[in-house]
Amino acid sequence: MNKLVMTAAAAVIGFNSVHSVHSAPLPEATADDVGVSQRRLARLDEFFAREIASQRVPGAVIAIARDGKLIHYKAYGQLDPAKGKSMRLDAMFALASMTKPMVAVAGLILMEQGRLPLQARLTDYYPEFANMKVGVPQHDGSLEFQAQSSPIYIHDLYRHTSGLTYGVPLDSSDQVSRLYPHFAAPPLRGDKQEFIEAITKLPLAHQPGTEFEYGFSTDVLGAVLEQVSQQRLGDYLASNLWKPIEMQDATFHLSESQRERLAHPFPGDPLTGKPQDIELLESPTKFDCGGACAFATVGDYVRFGQMLLNGGELDGQRILGPKTVRHMISDHLGAEIKNKVANVEAHRAGFGFGLGVAVRINEGLSAVPGNPGEFSWTGAYGTQFFCDPKERLVVVVGTAAPGEIRKYYREQVQYIVYAAIIR
Repeated sequence: MNKLVMTAAAAVIGFNSVHSVHSAPLPEATADDVGVSQRRLARLDEFFAREIASQRVPGAVIAIARDGKLIHYKAYGQLDPAKGKSMRLDAMFALASMTKPMVAVAGLILMEQGRLPLQARLTDYYPEFANMKVGVPQHDGSLEFQAQSSPIYIHDLYRHTSGLTYGVPLDSSDQVSRLYPHFAAPPLRGDKQEFIEAITKLPLAHQPGTEFEYGFSTDVLGAVLEQVSQQRLGDYLASNLWKPIEMQDATFHLSESQRERLAHPFPGDPLTGKPQDIELLESPTKFDCGGACAFATVGDYVRFGQMLLNGGELDGQRILGPKTVRHMISDHLGAEIKNKVANVEAHRAGFGFGLGVAVRINEGLSAVPGNPGEFSWTGAYGTQFFCDPKERLVVVVGTAAPGEIRKYYREQVQYIVYAAIIR
């Protein structure tokens, strides 16, 4: 290990000893006691020491639990590189799309109560969606508009088969996606009703129920949850998920003290040198967007993952029934729906999609190790979680890395963690 890496590693170790008084989100155990090599898991420390010393990522917080016991919970590097603040275990991360699995759980709570069936039509809650046409690209660059051959069901919102998509740069060849906004733009620019009115004027990318198309489906699901519950989405999540399992900092709207703990990215993308930022850190949202707008700590999210791994219960608080969780983490695409999950991230070959989470359905194929039944999702600003029922494993990664480099960290962490499992 060279001198620069040794210095960075020492800083990591020193920082974590200072902050060891921070309460652990789950009961703690040593890695060796639960079949994970502590020596091999220490490669995470070496890895992040190298990456931080090379100024490729400002910092990270990593939580790993096996058999319900926390075996690794560390903060690395800097919370805010512009201000020289050290990373802290209770750092707040903009979750981006890791908001989606929590909103899926909120919807399934209503399903269990008989209030939101999967086969309910979206038009039962927002009739405007009946008018959406499907945009079919033509050879001359135009779009032909076709009527929906099947309605959009609530089921389609969970599994991203509604035909709604996300915006892409104007130089993209995707004629429909070019018409859509950036994923974080609607809640920053207008309220929920403005979002619904704007999106229903756009064409669908595909016929409902035919293709996995990652996009605004979960934002629309969140709007439906507000209609059914007659509560703001964040209030419903707080009452029915966050507070019961003590996700203490999870929120859509940051307090001043939480803002002091926000993880910030480098001002320039370390791969391209181009300016980068996370607009949600500075600009409050105008509605609680279910697809991208929540914040939480890594400690909060490891409790969420452990609740799901436990079959819907944590510390005596049952959020969902175990059969509902099993349904959630099963593949809902099947053979009839075009599976484009690996289009979101290349290492997801061999994955399908359940109700709000990606689900590994095959051995091999993926670029990262794991087992069939593993479920997971990520956030565009650098967060990641995965749960492996066979290995009784929950892993949560928090970084502020909004560029393409975020995908590198997702893969490297998964390699190192699985390499440390020895029984």
